[in-house]
Amino acid sequence: MRKRFLSFIFPVSLWLAFGVPALADDGALALSPNDFESFDDAEVRAGWLLFYDPLLSGNRNISCATCHHPRFATSDGLSLGLGEGGIGLGPDRHADADNLPEQRVPRNSPALFNLGHRDILVMFHDGRIERDTRRASGFRTPLEEEMVVGFSGILSAQTMFPVLSADEMAGHYQENDVSKAVRQGRLTGDGGAWDIIAKRVDAIPAYRDAFEAFDPDITAGDAIAFTDISNVIAAFIATEWRADQTPYDIMLRGGPALSPEAAKGMELFFGDGGCAGCHSGALLSDQAFHAMADPQLGPGKAARFETHQRDTGRMRVTGAAEDAYAFRTPMLRNVARTGPWGHAGAHSDLAHFLRYHADPLAGLAVYTPEAELSELPNAADDWAVMQDQNERAAIAAAFGGQAVSLSDEDIAALTAFLEALTDEASLSGRRGIPDAVPSRLPIDR
Repeated sequence: MRKRFLSFIFPVSLWLAFGVPALADDGALALSPNDFESFDDAEVRAGWLLFYDPLLSGNRNISCATCHHPRFATSDGLSLGLGEGGIGLGPDRHADADNLPEQRVPRNSPALFNLGHRDILVMFHDGRIERDTRRASGFRTPLEEEMVVGFSGILSAQTMFPVLSADEMAGHYQENDVSKAVRQGRLTGDGGAWDIIAKRVDAIPAYRDAFEAFDPDITAGDAIAFTDISNVIAAFIATEWRADQTPYDIMLRGGPALSPEAAKGMELFFGDGGCAGCHSGALLSDQAFHAMADPQLGPGKAARFETHQRDTGRMRVTGAAEDAYAFRTPMLRNVARTGPWGHAGAHSDLAHFLRYHADPLAGLAVYTPEAELSELPNAADDWAVMQDQNERAAIAAAFGGQAVSLSDEDIAALTAFLEALTDEASLSGRRGIPDAVPSRLPIDR
């Protein structure tokens, strides 16, 4: 029997009157405005400009928006993106023949919706950044004790790690001052990669003006620190792509009912489909890690001295064998628009993904590549792992769940429900793309 929750005896109107998100009988929980922090508009504006400014990349040619663009639902429309050495935007992005990328970005570029929610505990597909109050910085990160203090929250801590990645924003080794610092292991502190980027920003008068509009310490003469930059970008992301006005959320707050097909999909989602076992709570994610036998492609996650192409997910963070091939449960607002799906973007069709996800072992056995990949002449075989029977067997062996039988009608209903998780107003963002940025570098549009 399905568990019943408090709203069965506590009306939705009273939940709303007390500022508590509405909870349906089946456990469906609306996002509450009270769960999102508000920010000074001047702070958000500074983050808006920096998000679109290529100044933060080693070669001054890639911005945050390059891989997280509103044209592609805050992702890039690719299974695995091209960072440094790429030209263009979205699915049209391609390798620069004169400066070829060393490899694809190993994992699918995640969407940015609702990352400002106060309950978020982990970031990245493998959770390598997570809240940890035992540490001075407040976070567990790959930098360990080098992690600096001053990040406003977990979103801010996550935001600035891509600038340290040679494949994403830093650039190839020896190409620029940032990539050289990364290569030498100088990440934080004076002369480190973060410090180099902060000094670039601080040297531009328009950015100093933007920070002085809300920060009294900078007004008094303090330099713009790297954490100041990450904090305002986090404030922008949290504000720009907050997605809590979906038909699903509105319905839970007492608004119009979902369409009959979406309502059937919701019943499956919270009932026999078993989806809510992991996609739970207001964020529709348990923020835990599960091995779902999803296909692998591309370079995998390996240190530079390693030669394999596998990606063991959470195990690379914890070292625990039981975490092999486990990845974080994604949140689902706007999920119908954020394909390709999966940690490596192995599925370009949402219905195909749902069918695979219901019975992963059967799906893995018959998977046919459907990824969206830009041509990369010097790349290793993107499908090497899937062509290796031992690698496929290891992925399958890590799956510990149970298959769910879904008919074509069930898949259609679940797809309709996922469409009802779309907040149209959030897709393009509230501010849009700026006309120009203070560095005067070109903006990805």
